[in-house]
Amino acid sequence: MPVKNETSTRFMDEIRIISPWAFFFAILPYVAAIAAIVYATLSGKPPMPLPAMVAMGILGGTFLACYILLIGYVNSDAGRRGMSRLAWTLLAILIPNALGIVLYFVLRKPRIATCPQCSAPLEPGFGFCPACRYRLNPVCPKCQRAVHAGNKFCPYCGGDLGAAATEVLAPRI
Repeated sequence: MPVKNETSTRFMDEIRIISPWAFFFAILPYVAAIAAIVYATLSGKPPMPLPAMVAMGILGGTFLACYILLIGYVNSDAGRRGMSRLAWTLLAILIPNALGIVLYFVLRKPRIATCPQCSAPLEPGFGFCPACRYRLNPVCPKCQRAVHAGNKFCPYCGGDLGAAATEVLAPRI
């Protein structure tokens, strides 16, 4: 039995947050393109050759499907980042030329982090969890400034970090 590779890419993780309703609505442009091609061929003389109509239907359907999926992504991602889902979805839909979607990607907030111990929401730059006092970043035992995990010496005071920066941080109570 072959072993399936279970590693996930970041792109696939981002695709998974899109709501199923967005995928449903993304299929509709293709259905409309098929209906238009069938109507044009059955109504008499088509306006262009059949292969050109099929190519235009596929190209137009793909463009509209991508636009709808981007709107679905904006809706889900705004909620994940603590922003107004309704406001950003409406802006993405109503501002023409996909400018609303571009604005969203330029102005969106960073993702909300959570405490690894108690899952409380954390703001960027916190050194400790405000709910359980879990130390989020290693600090120098001498000067109490934040250091990177794996550093052997403090870049601020030169103190020996030893295992302080490399150890798994336990909650301080």
